[in-house]
Amino acid sequence: MRSKIINMAEKIKDAEDRLLESMFDSQPVADAGFSVRVVRKINRQLWLRRLTLPIAAVIGGAISFKPLTGLVVALSNLSSLIPTGLVNDAASSIPQFQTIVLGAVLLAVGLFSLRLLED
Repeated sequence: MRSKIINMAEKIKDAEDRLLESMFDSQPVADAGFSVRVVRKINRQLWLRRLTLPIAAVIGGAISFKPLTGLVVALSNLSSLIPTGLVNDAASSIPQFQTIVLGAVLLAVGLFSLRLLED
């Protein structure tokens, strides 16, 4: 089903509309495959950009795997030196799950009400 506005726009054409239609109805310019080569080169560059970051991340992860495991072992050895009283005090200062959920709900309600105010 087509819109009435589009149907009216197709029926009512002035001189400028007819001039534009005649300009764009002309045959495309023969470029001996130049545009195809340009599009192919652009697509190749897009794929190169899309693949460069993941490949670099995999290579960097492979290179840093052994030092990272050494760092984890060293941190686990250091964690045994921390007094348990300090760990308990730090754990008690972390907000409870209910507080986090309440804050998230209040944030969602606030954002929703701001969106309603904009409309």
